[in-house]
Amino acid sequence: MSSSPTLQINGLALHLAQEGRALVHDLSFSVSSGETVCLVGESGSGKSLTALSIMSLLPDAVSIGAGSIALLGKEVVSLSRRRLRELRATRMGMIFQEPMTALNPLQTIGKQIDEVLRLHTALAKAARRERINDILHQVHLADTDRIYASYPHQLSGGQRQRAMIAMALILKPALLIADEPTTALDVTTQKQILSLIAELQQRNGMGVLFITHDMGVVSEIANRVVVLRHGSKVEEAPVEQLLREPASDYTRNLLRAVPSLIPRPARPNEHTPAALRTVGLSKTYERRLFFGRRQRVQAASDVTFTLQQGRTLGIVGESGSGKSTVARCVVRLVDPSSGDIFIADTNIARLPESILRPERNSVQFVFQDPYRSLNPRLRVGESIIEGPLNFGMSRAEAELKAVDLLQRVGLPADSVSRYPHEFSGGQRQRIAIARALALKPVVLVADEAVSALDVSVQDQVLRLLQQIQRDLKIAILFITHDLRVAAQLCDDLLVMKSGQVVEAGPAGEILARPQHAYTRQLIEAAPGRRWNFANFRPADHAI
Repeated sequence: MSSSPTLQINGLALHLAQEGRALVHDLSFSVSSGETVCLVGESGSGKSLTALSIMSLLPDAVSIGAGSIALLGKEVVSLSRRRLRELRATRMGMIFQEPMTALNPLQTIGKQIDEVLRLHTALAKAARRERINDILHQVHLADTDRIYASYPHQLSGGQRQRAMIAMALILKPALLIADEPTTALDVTTQKQILSLIAELQQRNGMGVLFITHDMGVVSEIANRVVVLRHGSKVEEAPVEQLLREPASDYTRNLLRAVPSLIPRPARPNEHTPAALRTVGLSKTYERRLFFGRRQRVQAASDVTFTLQQGRTLGIVGESGSGKSTVARCVVRLVDPSSGDIFIADTNIARLPESILRPERNSVQFVFQDPYRSLNPRLRVGESIIEGPLNFGMSRAEAELKAVDLLQRVGLPADSVSRYPHEFSGGQRQRIAIARALALKPVVLVADEAVSALDVSVQDQVLRLLQQIQRDLKIAILFITHDLRVAAQLCDDLLVMKSGQVVEAGPAGEILARPQHAYTRQLIEAAPGRRWNFANFRPADHAI
């Protein structure tokens, strides 16, 4: 590695301008050429603000109060806006967490990458197109002509992230900042993106500052780790040292929260009545193409399963596998094309809305993003009592129930008078769970309900769901792309690929002895497989 760091940060302090409150305190670390440094911490730790300060992209309300940021030995903090624009893409590039919001939805991928070349080079149009085709090949995007002409919404999540990587690296910057670039991706796509970044780093010799909350990802890619908490550095160490002998309790808690592929101890099957049952459930979508042509997409095909009262069934698979389609059919947010859906003994698959409505309280849904599923204009209490009021409960009784539910999910009673934006992501998901429980459902459907949360908060929500199930004997249908998470919560698993069930059975058996190649692929893609994070030592063998 180079003796002169690509990035050197000394004594960085970031302040909230109006309040004067410090958001990052006296932060120092470096990134060398060819090195990957992971900046780790929970939401609110200051890691993303640190990344934005390097790129001089801080929001107006945040300012640099002190410290130095040097890129290739040159101070960045005091540079003019014009010089900073020149450095972006040429000397430093950034990959954001959510490419769908970072990319311009009104421009094609090719035009957006071409803009980087037009602003920073004197290349002619034909030479720019050749350079773009080359970088699209480097990030392993096939059919480059189609990708070039596509808009962001026409690509998958993995393709959009690859396009953003291409845009960040087309001018071969010395430093790449990757801010949670794999959080929203399924595990196999995540593995591909991590491998791609490592491949391009080795090819170009750049330094990588990788921001994440997932210590499993850290164990796969990092050379060194910097742990942040509340804006302060807790510790810094080479990755092997930190994973074997973390110096702080906070780091140990982060490691302990990483979900393991070792399933929880199997619970005896008491053969309780079926809370939810599907038989031959299928869903076909029809898309209208140009010139009156139509395309049929089989999103789910012949899905059959039984979920017993008091147990948890996990449906796992990559994006596009059909698992969320099954969940939405079960709740009748979309109508199945064929098959049966039994809630207890009632087949709801083809009930008209007038008859279905009284049955809706039996199945409730917890969505992936609670901030979007909760009405930002309603106080939390009003959101929770909305369902009970619609089903005939008195306001006084509903308000008492809202307070009880909030306390059951670990929030104070006065939360009823606050708005969703006043809570953290984990707290909002607890509110969403409380709202779902307000109608005393037989089945709780959780669709990627913890995938957007920090691992420590994720662990808390998983424990909460287990406690609720023990207390209320509720059945849970748990949709996830992460087998590590499923292992911690689920009694049984259903593995889906391309709309079909490829494997089903007890969670312990599937994780220990997977029969289908696709299931083995999902297990092998799980980050941190060689580490037993409960003990902070490499596991004796990979599961």
